[in-house]
Amino acid sequence: MQKIVMLLLAGVLSACTGSVDNPKVLDSKVIQLPRSNPAFKAAQYLNYTEVTHREELRDLTGVDPKRTEWCAAFVNAVLDESGTESNSSHRFPLLARSFLDWGQKVAPEDIKPGDIVIFPRGNISWQGHVGFYLRTQQVNGVDYYWILGGNQNNKVSIVTYRASKALGIRRNII
Repeated sequence: MQKIVMLLLAGVLSACTGSVDNPKVLDSKVIQLPRSNPAFKAAQYLNYTEVTHREELRDLTGVDPKRTEWCAAFVNAVLDESGTESNSSHRFPLLARSFLDWGQKVAPEDIKPGDIVIFPRGNISWQGHVGFYLRTQQVNGVDYYWILGGNQNNKVSIVTYRASKALGIRRNII
């Protein structure tokens, strides 16, 4: 039988400082992830920071997290570690938006834990952010995605993003 990790996110979230879209009203929730889910593997790196875990993150991602935007490198490394085909063969594997070409498109109503979500970042069309979806939470009638990712407040963390801002949701093609 497959082992399952259960993340009690209330304690994990206390270490997060939030994102631009963070509603700062997060409830505690247990999320069950099968061991085969890439988000299970990503969770082992929670709270790794660019400063205190610089070498570990460099070894994992292949980039210096202090000098490179590393969210896409983190997702690729986690996919590789979990035995899932990564986006590393893409022409621009370190760009978050390159994940818009990865896997299979998923409709927002079909999103599942472990799916990859791509968001815009900044005012330049090629910039973006990518991470693993954990769950949706509604705050004041607005849906927010809980995203487990790298380079969120300079560390691996769980941060909320407005669901309506997502550029795409992708899932591994099996």
